Parts: sequence; structure tokens; C-alpha cells
Amino acid sequence: MDAIDTNIWIYSHDNRDSWKQRIALELIGTPRRLALPWQVGCEFIAASRKLAPYGFTEATAWASLEAMQAMTDEVLFPSAVLWRAGKDLIAKYQLSYWDGMLAAACIEGGVQTLFTEDFGGSQAIEGMRIVNPFASTSRS
Repeated sequence: MDAIDTNIWIYSHDNRDSWKQRIALELIGTPRRLALPWQVGCEFIAASRKLAPYGFTEATAWASLEAMQAMTDEVLFPSAVLWRAGKDLIAKYQLSYWDGMLAAACIEGGVQTLFTEDFGGSQAIEGMRIVNPFASTSRS
């Protein structure tokens, strides 16, 4: 199962960078088993506010979250053990707080590949692949 980080979901709705939007839409449209971490859904609603000046309304954000949930096989809800697991990942991999919590949730949920432009140069975290879909594609 794979997961897609918030930034990629946002890019799929943000037409200010057509290159990133195209890649995000292609990634999201690729058939696969997909998990939606609860944190990603929350971050999506919060981050979508930056698109309001471009016509992306709060109602559109909530409808988009429903669409995201409909295309995933499972929503990964946080558990109390994620704080400890996240703390350990933050220390071991020098992650930000939110990236550590996301990694912990994905690992606990059985995610094999996390697509994100965050996480620095990490290629894997505890056996979970980290893939930056924008790093392997040239702008054109």
C-alpha cells in the first residue's frame, strides 16, 4: 500500500505550477492500493486555505477531501503509540515533528511507499520507501 503526502494533494489543485500539478495528477491517477493518513487529510484542509485567493473555496476543499477518501483503500487513524514511534523517528532520521508523526503512522499502517517532496534526502525509513516524484522528473 502507498500513501501520498499533503503537498502532492495540494499541488493537484494548484494551477500556479503546471509542472508540479501535472506530476501530482499523474501520481494520484495511477491505480494502486492507497492509504490516506488522517494527518494528511487534516493538513490538506488547513493548507488549502492558501489557494483561496485563486478560487479554491472551503467547500471545494472539503469536497476534495471526500474525493481523496473515496479513492483510498484505508484511512490511517493515529494511535497513542505514534507519539513514541514518531519521537524515535524524529531523532533517528532528523525529521520535523509532523514528518516524524506521518512516517510513524504510515509505518504502523503498513505503507510501503510514501510519496512526498519532504523528508530531505531520505530514501527509506524503517523499510518504507520515500519517493519524491518531482526529483526524478525534469521540468519541461
